Amino acid sequence: MEHTTTLTQHIKASPDKVWAVISDIPGSAGTLSGINAIQMLSEGPYGEGTRWKETRTMMGRQETVEMWVSHTDPPRSTTIKALQGGADYTTRFSLNERDGGTDLSLTFGAEVINPTLLSKITMALFGKIGMSMTRKALAKDLTEIAAKAESL
Repeated sequence: MEHTTTLTQHIKASPDKVWAVISDIPGSAGTLSGINAIQMLSEGPYGEGTRWKETRTMMGRQETVEMWVSHTDPPRSTTIKALQGGADYTTRFSLNERDGGTDLSLTFGAEVINPTLLSKITMALFGKIGMSMTRKALAKDLTEIAAKAESL
């Protein structure tokens, strides 16, 4: 059981400037209004293995999720993973230079690990609503990433 969505935002900034924003995990709470707090769990520059805890408020509930960088190809792409509540979450950012700026694509996927009958029913009933809310939050994130990159 997997749910995936992809959004793309054109940003009037170079891929290097966009990369600087998306790879600044410690500063992401200052860039993205949806993030309440970041707690770094690893040291050093952004790269494969970088780990942190991210706290967000979704649907009126505050939740903290441990995340890590599973792949990076600066300044072209990066993949971030999280495991939470029986689901495997993957977020992939892809940067493509176009028209003097950058197309930033974000693909978010959620896969339920070992789904039970109850989780299958729940996903059938509420999966579309959850992904719709997630798409709205991700679109806001992309808009805020664009604003930050364009201000650099």
